[in-house]
Amino acid sequence: MKSSIGVGLIGTGYMGKCHALAWTGVKAVFGDGPRVRLEHLAEVSQEIADRKAEEFGFARASGDWRTLIADPAVDVVSVTTPNAFHAEMAIAALEAGKHVWCEKPMAVALDDAMRMEAAARASGRVAVLGYNYIQNPMIRHIGRLLEEGAIGTVNHVRLEMDEDFMADPEALFYWKSEASSGYGALDDFGVHPLSMLSVLFGPVTKVFAHLAKPYPDRPTKEGTRRNVETYDIASVLVELGDGISGVLAFNRSAWGRKGRIAVQIFGSRGSITYDQERMNELQLYSTADRASEQGFRTILAAPVHPPYDRFIPAPGHGLGFNDLKIIECHELLRAIRGEPARVIDFAAGLQIEKTVHAMARSHHEGRWVAL
Repeated sequence: MKSSIGVGLIGTGYMGKCHALAWTGVKAVFGDGPRVRLEHLAEVSQEIADRKAEEFGFARASGDWRTLIADPAVDVVSVTTPNAFHAEMAIAALEAGKHVWCEKPMAVALDDAMRMEAAARASGRVAVLGYNYIQNPMIRHIGRLLEEGAIGTVNHVRLEMDEDFMADPEALFYWKSEASSGYGALDDFGVHPLSMLSVLFGPVTKVFAHLAKPYPDRPTKEGTRRNVETYDIASVLVELGDGISGVLAFNRSAWGRKGRIAVQIFGSRGSITYDQERMNELQLYSTADRASEQGFRTILAAPVHPPYDRFIPAPGHGLGFNDLKIIECHELLRAIRGEPARVIDFAAGLQIEKTVHAMARSHHEGRWVAL
């Protein structure tokens, strides 16, 4: 790898800012890897691009993302635009010889996701997706506990993801309620729990799903009402490898829930629980404890849970969402260097997309669907 790497950023919303912060902080946090050059930023207009480039510290700005893709100073492209634009931008970047860091979900249409994976294979470049929750030191530690057999043989897994950003029935209709954005809760954020299943247990093998619309329509700015085209609630039975049963529940209209991913893993000798709203701790129950002391104990994130130690030298102080993005950025750079990396690349991401589409098919056909 070169001593420095040039970064291009397409999109400057919430996730665009997260990527910019990650690119800015990765060298300072981890110390290794190339020097990061913030070369080029693209937005929907030159005016917005110029303003955001000044805020984020990028050298150049364009109102056309294709100009960024053609820039020879850009080695890796962060794609943080709405879902419908991912495929075209990622494929163009790969065909131009750039590495790609694309936000989830991979694409709205399965055919587009397949084209993205094929483009990544053909390019020989690194292409990964923005599944930063798998980078949490606590999720990594859960993986180690499972590998060590801390709770015996796993027989059942439950994952719930709940937020309330679409809980108000009178909130204005916007693009996340359009069919062009995908199925709704399934691929908007249900893919995050699927990424956790992927790194902890491998791919899902079988699904049975039910999707629901709590509110059939929403008001528009024009004073009319428009039919909701996506599903804000999804309930799914799943089967994992080795016959492990599972239940997934996703809800974008759950009042009071902000960033909840509740994980429960049950085994023959204990259980593990975790909640993303308390992302710096997990709970472990082990039958190996004395009967008089059995019960869930809380394990707080600490320097003994890498890479927590790269941020904070003392236990219990806690990492945040953007810290996970910095870890993800570092894993991307490891992959670019040809080193083992904890990432969801386009091949693994395609498997997640196939799972989402199988769930939607299961709902419409009313039956189990195998992957």
